[in-house]
Amino acid sequence: MSFVDTKEMLKSAQAGGYAVGAFNVENLEMIQAVISAAEKENSPVIIQTTPGTLNYAPPEAFAGAVRALAEESAVPVALHLDHGNSFELAARCAKAGYSSIMIDGSLLPFEENVSLSESVVKEVAPLPVEAELGTVGGKEDTHSAGVSYTDPAQAAEFVSRTGISSFAPAIGTAHGVYKAEPKLNLPLLDEIRSAVSVPLVLHGTSGVPDETVKECIKRGICKVNYATELRITFSNAVRKALADMPEAFDPKKYLGEGRAAVEKRVRELIGVCGSNGKA
Repeated sequence: MSFVDTKEMLKSAQAGGYAVGAFNVENLEMIQAVISAAEKENSPVIIQTTPGTLNYAPPEAFAGAVRALAEESAVPVALHLDHGNSFELAARCAKAGYSSIMIDGSLLPFEENVSLSESVVKEVAPLPVEAELGTVGGKEDTHSAGVSYTDPAQAAEFVSRTGISSFAPAIGTAHGVYKAEPKLNLPLLDEIRSAVSVPLVLHGTSGVPDETVKECIKRGICKVNYATELRITFSNAVRKALADMPEAFDPKKYLGEGRAAVEKRVRELIGVCGSNGKA
């Protein structure tokens, strides 16, 4: 269909009571897997890269690959910077052709987070911008923090002052691999939903039970991020392929197994988000 931004995509999800899956990728095979899964489920989809991934290959490379595949796709595809850690990186990704940006100033004092987020909104306009208040715990990529819950009143002020298009609250999720089942503060999510009108984003979702994710969507989450789970899925499939084919030397064969595994899991997660058939 097209290479699109996330603003109307998430507004449609908000109006329709579902969420759009946002899937972090590390290479071409994972990009192919996510788009193929979305096509088979007839779902809009968001592809994401983190700052660490962009140390591996520059944003221009990811933007070129995603745009080329998206323009051949039958479903809407967005490319999003996840946990952008500087004004400079946000600006570079926007210039490279990303269709939406997250600036993560959640570790900064409130006023500094407001200032950074507002400056990015102005710099990359008219692209939509996501930002976070409070901190999602754990460690993923370059992002590491303890859990600090979002205050609903501060959330309303933050959204109003910055002009962001979507908002990531901290309600108890964490990045990386959970050691025990996470306990999300769903009443807090209700309070934030009442205070904030823009679409809400759930970070740190890998390992959160599907039923809990569905409950968050019922309570106003419109975008659900998956990263660690897909990295594990891809790596496990490649390890198995190399063990099964010890003489293999063509990367397309064993990396293709990783692609197939990620596609299967993304299709399942699209079902959890309820975006299947919504393209």
